[in-house]
Amino acid sequence: MEVVKEEIDVKLESEMSDKMFLSDNETVLDAVSSAEVKQFRCLECDKTFSFKKSLKQHAVVHSGVKNFKCDECGKRFAQKCSLTQHLLIHSGVKNFKCDECGKLFAQKCCLTKHLLIHSGVKNFKCDECGKRFTLKRHLIKHLLLHSGVKNFKCDECGKLFAHKDGLASHILIHSEVKNFKCDECGKLFAQKCGLTRHILIHSGVKNFKCDECGKRFTLREYLTKHLLFHSGVKKFKCDECGKLFAQKIDLTKHLLIHSGVKKFKCDECGKLFARKRDLTNHLLIHSGVKNFKCDECGKLFAQKCGLTKHILIHSGVKKFKCDECGKLFARNGDLTRHLSIHSGVKKFKCDECGKQFGQRSSLTTHLLNHCAGKSF
Repeated sequence: MEVVKEEIDVKLESEMSDKMFLSDNETVLDAVSSAEVKQFRCLECDKTFSFKKSLKQHAVVHSGVKNFKCDECGKRFAQKCSLTQHLLIHSGVKNFKCDECGKLFAQKCCLTKHLLIHSGVKNFKCDECGKRFTLKRHLIKHLLLHSGVKNFKCDECGKLFAHKDGLASHILIHSEVKNFKCDECGKLFAQKCGLTRHILIHSGVKNFKCDECGKRFTLREYLTKHLLFHSGVKKFKCDECGKLFAQKIDLTKHLLIHSGVKKFKCDECGKLFARKRDLTNHLLIHSGVKNFKCDECGKLFAQKCGLTKHILIHSGVKKFKCDECGKLFARNGDLTRHLSIHSGVKKFKCDECGKQFGQRSSLTTHLLNHCAGKSF
């Protein structure tokens, strides 16, 4: 009988986190049964408990009442035991270590959840996009992205976020503090997630492929954004010139052109650019390297975009029309340059004779007259 009683005590101890006792009319068999069978179910979340008292304590979580407050950070809790566990975080004591990566935790439950990451098991799936998660709380936070609800606003730039932690990470960008460094190239990042994504670039691994054009990407989010180009949907419009963009970030970069600010200078010719990528593309002209060839006429280009625009000439399609004279153009840029003729604005001036032109190409042709007879 003593052996049986010891076994019962062990089972009860493993089931109960606080002290509990058996009533006089509860038999030893009843105790074993209640310890093995969780007969008390929470109607809110279906979680089961072996004892009614445990269910009552758990019910406080769903009530929304949080009477226990952390004096360190102000966070509130429904249960005292939750506050007690939380205080371990502020103590700085971390006694629980992950054998996989060495990360330390103040609470055993945090280590237990963390270990799921290394297991690779992701049992929680988003029905909207199919993305899978290791923890249920990660799925719940992710679902906010699909809901469209963004209640957290950045006071600096007005950007909205679905998650509070998303806003917290974003704020680091405005602080200009960059504590995360890439060991490969030395690039600094304000956010650890930014460094993590960046490191994939050096790996050379591109697991996400576009079925439309075959282009591959390091991250799924890059592929998702890329697919917008093939969809033909362009819902972001520039109020200055009416140009449409598939992605908001492209519109943001485009607006720099209208700002008039040009802080990127070419050391070769002194030309200024509003965007760094424009300067990078421009430098290819000075390199003399022309790797992009037109299959129609054999003309070579230093930039792929130059070839892409040029190909429109051979297509014969001219969808850009001048409202002034009705002339048609294959490229929007050609129409824009043509409009300067009707505007009467001549911003290209010849340094030799002072004559002004509406188009840069006209000035270039004119300069050949001055160069005639000169040796270089």
